[in-house]
Amino acid sequence: MNTDIAMQLLKRPLTLICILLAPVLALAQQSSDTPDRLAPFYPTPELIVEKMLQLAELKPGEHLFDLGSGDGRIVIMAAQKFGAIATGIEIDRDLYERSVQRIKKLGLQQKARIIHGDILKQDYSSADVVTVYLLPSSNEKVRPLLEKQLKKGARVVCHDFEMSGWTPERVVRVEDQEGRQHTLFLYRR
Repeated sequence: MNTDIAMQLLKRPLTLICILLAPVLALAQQSSDTPDRLAPFYPTPELIVEKMLQLAELKPGEHLFDLGSGDGRIVIMAAQKFGAIATGIEIDRDLYERSVQRIKKLGLQQKARIIHGDILKQDYSSADVVTVYLLPSSNEKVRPLLEKQLKKGARVVCHDFEMSGWTPERVVRVEDQEGRQHTLFLYRR
């Protein structure tokens, strides 16, 4: 830094404080605008996706929401193979963009879409089926929203982690192609 500029800054302590605090304030603002991720991206194997949708008895024309939709595989299969109107919510911009591109490439825009946003700030009142693959602590955060918004008869399928406080209608254990065990929980509101 130029010595003359440094001397001028020292004569203006408020300016110096603002310059030093600017990066800290910017970081604080950025983190407060960025919602928490409720789970890491860990893709559900295609076989398990299909079993989840079969367990939910997803029918053509029904509305499905996938919370934390990752690369969009549940949304895409729900639209493509089951004829559902499928919406995914994904907070990660790269995963969101990848999903949107894949939906376009497959020509599924009429039945499948991804919302770039926070799953805790969405309206699920039109859902017939909700799929969830979040951590147990995240399921606890989502549960009150689903209890408030889901209509009677809506089905919720959780992958590997239960929705605490709810009693599953069915519990299914499935082995994937790599020999990993998956547990699926079906709930009905």
